[in-house]
Amino acid sequence: MSRITFALAIAALALSAPAALAQSTGVEKLYVLNCGEGTAGDISRWTPGLNEGKTMDFVDTCYLVKHARGWFLWDTGIADSVAAMPNGLVPADPKAVTWRRPKMLQAQLEQLGVKPDDVKAMAVSHTHPDHTGNVELFPQSVLYVQKAEYDWPGANNTPRFKPSHPVELLTGDKDVFGDGSVTILSTPGHTPGHQSLLVKLPKTGAVVLSGDAVHFRDNWDNRRVPSMNVDKDQTTASMQKIADTLAREKAQLWINHDKAQRDSQKLAPAFYD
Repeated sequence: MSRITFALAIAALALSAPAALAQSTGVEKLYVLNCGEGTAGDISRWTPGLNEGKTMDFVDTCYLVKHARGWFLWDTGIADSVAAMPNGLVPADPKAVTWRRPKMLQAQLEQLGVKPDDVKAMAVSHTHPDHTGNVELFPQSVLYVQKAEYDWPGANNTPRFKPSHPVELLTGDKDVFGDGSVTILSTPGHTPGHQSLLVKLPKTGAVVLSGDAVHFRDNWDNRRVPSMNVDKDQTTASMQKIADTLAREKAQLWINHDKAQRDSQKLAPAFYD
């Protein structure tokens, strides 16, 4: 091999190395999954002082991220077992949401060729049952959760997760894959350790998944704090943190329970890239 040929080969290798490295990082696809549909009996609990006696349709959304290094699931929705309930999951409080499960999470994953064991990492925005209903479909998946949420006592002081479930306890934001493409944002207020998710897609751009930092668009626009939130000041500060993130990243806000927005989105098996 001549010196010129050798030099060209080295140059080509140098140019290809960053490309190969880039292929091993970053988000490739984001799937929007139907994780429940329901009707709130009285939305004044979400809009204190307004909408007394007004009902509203809600949706419950989960998101599956295909990263170059593996699958990551955000929220798990209403338990798949609710699909077998003819009248849905009827709450004790008629003002709350009656949830139905028209599509099971496991069936939607199977349609994508994804097995529960393929999901090596997951996170929930918080520990209300419409977000944690299927956590134990993934018993080996590492669960990212804020320590404040994990330590928050459940009903009758019971743990909110099985102690056997592998977990990484967080005390703030978390860059999940270490490349800035999937970042858990600490956004407390709705619950003590509520969190949201920033996902950066190569074509769609940045998206913030709200969890329940905000429940529907009107509440976001007017910065309303639901009466059931554990801390009003934290809620307001978290909404500002999300607003700052949206501005900095030029991101879209995807609101978990907002039916009008969800109905405008591509649902799995379609995806965003």
